[in-house]
Formats: sequence, structure tokens, C-alpha cells
Amino acid sequence: MSAALRTPPRLAPDTLRVTPLGGLGDIGRNMAMLEVDGQILLIDCGVLFPEDDHPGVDLILPGFEVLADRLDDVVGLVLTHGHEDHIGAVPYLLRQRRDIPLIGSRLTLALVREKLREHRLRDTDYRTVEDGQRVTFGAFDLEFVAVNHSIPDALAVFVRTAAGTVLHTGDFKMDQLPLDGRITDLRAFARLGEEGVDLLMVDSTNAEVPGFTTPERDIAPALERVFARSTQRLIVACFASHVHRVQQVLDAAVKHGRKVVYVGRSMVRNMKVASDLGYLHVPGNTLIELKDIENHRPEDVVIISTGSQGEPLSALSRMANREHPVIDLERGDTVVLASSLIPGNENAVYRVINGLAKLGATVVHKGNAMVHVSGHASAGELLYCYNILRPRNVMPVHGEVRHLIANGALAEATGVPADRVVLAEDGTVVDLARGRARVVGQVDCSYIFVDGSTVGDVSETALTDRRILGEEGFISVVAVVNTRSGRLISGPDIHARGFHEDATVFDPVAGQITRALEDALGDGVTDAQRLQQVIRRTIGRWVNTSYRRRPMIVPTVVTV
Repeated sequence: MSAALRTPPRLAPDTLRVTPLGGLGDIGRNMAMLEVDGQILLIDCGVLFPEDDHPGVDLILPGFEVLADRLDDVVGLVLTHGHEDHIGAVPYLLRQRRDIPLIGSRLTLALVREKLREHRLRDTDYRTVEDGQRVTFGAFDLEFVAVNHSIPDALAVFVRTAAGTVLHTGDFKMDQLPLDGRITDLRAFARLGEEGVDLLMVDSTNAEVPGFTTPERDIAPALERVFARSTQRLIVACFASHVHRVQQVLDAAVKHGRKVVYVGRSMVRNMKVASDLGYLHVPGNTLIELKDIENHRPEDVVIISTGSQGEPLSALSRMANREHPVIDLERGDTVVLASSLIPGNENAVYRVINGLAKLGATVVHKGNAMVHVSGHASAGELLYCYNILRPRNVMPVHGEVRHLIANGALAEATGVPADRVVLAEDGTVVDLARGRARVVGQVDCSYIFVDGSTVGDVSETALTDRRILGEEGFISVVAVVNTRSGRLISGPDIHARGFHEDATVFDPVAGQITRALEDALGDGVTDAQRLQQVIRRTIGRWVNTSYRRRPMIVPTVVTV
């Protein structure tokens, strides 16, 4: 998939340029840039959540630094749905240009509005659209198509330009009996296929999964069994945006006479938005506040919580660690993880499951009960779409490399020529002209790390240092030398953190450092930086030989 890096040529007339800025190779930070006639349309702007090898990082943004000098050319940002991996980076983009029009469905923009309020971003240009609607932004004629997903109000977007057409599915599946009755509009897909889809950018997450994704309704029996068997407190953890799942839990709670409490800031915020807009139907006298939970018996309450992915600061993780300020789990409580396991989160999730089990809770998850189904189309559904749309070119999006390759193979199986299946990666520049898509270059779409209040200031070098500190420890060595006499005046003073508790372990190497410094001074080396390298090499060899470790070594030499 990866060709040699090369700068793309100047965009030719009558050509549509498509550049994925994230989401190809990862499950997250989804974003694409479309350019024609000097104008740019963006599709989605999401975040990727950090893994264990990103210590200290809060979020990872798409590579929209590519846009740094082109922000004035952006005519709009289309948001296909309200999941964090598609809208989470919007505040960081708007900090660079506040008035970019945000185009999306009613629920999607409502969730974005709350997010921007937290970031204190105001005077945003919201453009609400509906499925079936057609609008124009600059050189881009946009038509929106209803698609079914694990959040209401998701949309695909069909982009018409003078240089060609693109259908971006966003995240979708083809649940034929959806909880909200809103199916993926295959009639519209067929109509667009008849018109002609020059490039299909299609969700790849479940391309390796054969058959069809299980309908949401099939979860109800499993949830019913959990409610029927639970004799104490019941906690259901799911994504804070999964309105359909929360609706199912609410309905089951009412049936079994339980009150419901939302736990987790994002859960409280999103469910209020969904309820206010009519996407979530909450029976009267069902919700209670967290502060009132002690007024109800444990067997009369169900808690709907964030933390299904093992996020360290989430409500569920704090419960598992007995750090939650209100909720103390007891032996016999039941915890349901009603979500899929996002790749990269396995260790964190299993850590939480083990913590809950250690407290005596019964943990129900997708591995031992059907308490969740995917929101993405499996291979059978993707094949249907290819056969309906008959696209001239295909670019699989949204997935790890294996998902993209599997999706490309499905396209070929339905008759798309292999040379018209573009297996791209983030930053691959694809030009569409006269009905043909070709890779023409590559731009830098490296991770942009958010660390606290800083954005983009954390480099890969800094992350490497953090990993070494966390895994191998830290050793500092201070020495004072007289460059005239060539003698060591003070030290070496050796201190360590996260390496060894007994300071006497460094006694054998202290003499080696002294001799190495004096030998270097005797050879005429007086530069402090070179002397520091002598210390680093000496203690580094000793540590590696004696302990098979590679800690961070910070030598300091003071010359007098």
C-alpha cells in the first residue's frame, strides 16, 4: 500500500483530488479532503484514542496540518455522524479557522455544539441537513443519504463536481429492522449507481466478517436475561453516543421496575441532547440523579455508565479501582459491557474486567453473551452495496490495513478492476479525472498529539523518552571536573528512579566512570558535552551487561 513518498503535482483542471487525512490504518481520526478548482471540502474530523505506547497523550488528531496554508479555501466540513472518531477533532480545527461551515444532521450538530461549548468556541456556522436533501457549497454539489449505524441520524454524502462524483458512506450497516425504523436507503444508492459513482469511499471495519451484521433487536433477549437474573445493582457500560443501546436499557429497566441513573459526564450530556431532540424516549419517573442513588435499594437501580473501552478516568474504571466517589460495587453486582472491543483497547478492557471480577461482580460482555452488535456492515452487506452501486473506482476507508485489504478484495470480487481499487493510507493523494482514480503522490499526515492543553508539541522523540522512562527507568550522573589538573573534583553522584531501589548497586560502576573521565581528561578532552558522552557510554554498557536494561541516562558534567 505504501509507495515511495513524493510530492503530488499541481492539481490539473477538471480533476478532483481526494486525500485521506486519517482513518486509513487506524480505527479513528477519520477525515478526508476533497479539492477541485482551488476549493476544499472536508468530510469528518475525528479523534483517535491513544494506546499503551502513547504515554501521557490524551487524543490523537488527523493530519490537518496539511491544511495550514489552505484554510481559506475550505468551503465546508461535512460530518457524517456524531461518534467521537468522526467529530472529536472539530474543536481543534475550528481553533485555526472559526467560521468553517459545519454540515450535518440535527443530532450530529447538536452533539458538536455541546462539544464546542466545552471548548468555549462560539459563533459557529451550523448548516443542518436531512437525508434526501441536496445543497451546494462552492464547487461541491452535496446530496445526503440516510444510513443505518449505531447512532441515529447518520448520513452518507454523494459529492457531485465538474470533475467527477464521490460517494462517501460514512459508517453504516444494513440493519433491516432498526430500532428507530430508519434503514440504509438502498433505493437512493441504486439511483446514484445509475447516475454513476466515479469513486466509492466505503466503510471497511467489518470487511473481514462474513455474512451480515446481527440486527440490534437481537440483543433484547440477552439484556432481558441479564435483568431477570440480576438480584442486586446492575451497571451497563456502553459508548456515550450509543442512543439505541441506552434506549434498550431504559425499556428493560422500566419493565423490571428499576430506576435509571446516568454516570459519566459525556453520557449525561449526550443523553440529554438525544432526549431533548426526540431521539431518546425516556418514560416519566424513570431517571434519578446520581446524588440520590443511596435513597434507592441496589436491586431497584440500573446505572448506565461510560467506560466500556477501559478508559482510565472513566466511571467504570474508577468503580473497578474503588475510586468512584459515589458508587461502591459489592459482591453479586452485575456489570454489562455493551460494546465492541476497539482494536488497541484490549489490555485496558481486560484490566477493568479483572478488577470488577476481583470485587465479586458478575461481568457480562460480548465474549460470553450477545449484549452488543456492531454498527458496521459485514462482508455480505458490502457486496450488496458494490453490486447496487457499480462504482468505477473504490477507495476503502475507516479501518486497519487488514480491513482495507479485505474490503478491496470484496470490490474486486464484484467486478471492480484491481487497478481501480485504491488501497491508500493516510496522506495518499488520489486524483480523479475522466472517470479514473490514480495515486499521484503523498503528503505528511503524521499523528498530532493532544497532551493536556498542548496540541502538536509532543514529538515521537518525546514519546520514546516517555516509554523509556516508564519501562526502563531513569539514571542521573553528576560529576565536577577540573580541566586544568585533569582530575575529578566531586562525584560521580548517581541517582535513579524506577530502576533499582538499592543505591549501592551503582558502587561497582562509580569507579569505572571515574577512570573513564580521568582517561578522557588525560587525552585532552575538556568539552563538557563530550565528557557527558563518556559517562553515558560507560554506565550504559554496565547497566546493559549487568541488568539487561536500557534506562534513560542523563549525565551532567560541571567543568571548573
